[in-house]
Amino acid sequence: MTVKPVNFNFQQILTWLVTLLIPVALVMAVVRLLISPAYLVIEYNTPDFPPDPYGFTRSDRLHWSKIAVEYLLNDADISFLADLRFPEGQKAPPATCQSMDDCTRLYNDRELKHMLDVKRVVQSALNVWYASLGVLLVLWVWAARKHRGEEYRIGLRRGGRLTVILLVGILLLVLLAFGTIFVAFHNVFFESGTWQFLFSDTLIRLFPERFWRDTFMAVGVLAGGAGLALSYFTRNR
Repeated sequence: MTVKPVNFNFQQILTWLVTLLIPVALVMAVVRLLISPAYLVIEYNTPDFPPDPYGFTRSDRLHWSKIAVEYLLNDADISFLADLRFPEGQKAPPATCQSMDDCTRLYNDRELKHMLDVKRVVQSALNVWYASLGVLLVLWVWAARKHRGEEYRIGLRRGGRLTVILLVGILLLVLLAFGTIFVAFHNVFFESGTWQFLFSDTLIRLFPERFWRDTFMAVGVLAGGAGLALSYFTRNR
């Protein structure tokens, strides 16, 4: 009995590697774009954005949320947020206070634990993005040297189309059942029960449900649009 050797088609492998990496690269590029002060300014100024019933003004939200975003991207430990205090004359709502010190701290212990978890998830996701870009660059150089640019182009086109398909599906789910998607997303990345807070907690006051629904929509529209553009500009000519 003879065993036929396995023939690896490196051209097909190249094409499918590029195809699968493109959605990761595009989605994470948009996520990184949204983790920025500029997006906060845009979002808080969208029509009918819900006001904070406990007293944060738009300026307050912009000030504190920019610090939170900075923490997610820097190398500081949790004291970067733990040391924050409400300005003189302000304090946390009574439901949030467990002690006099809690009333003056911007974030309570539950919120600080969650922000530490969020930072780990964000920085891990960014590392995945950097790796995907690195692999795409290596594959591009290899394809150019081996005169396999056509296979690389096909991978880009397919990756753009795959991104559009995935993001259209996510957008439909967000429109039809955002609550379910939001819960499922958090249960995947965070320990159950560690990401739920009181409406009076600072994290909810800064980032209400409307903020996250708009963010999911922005990722879907921008990444889907980028995938569509990539598919169009890499088509056969």
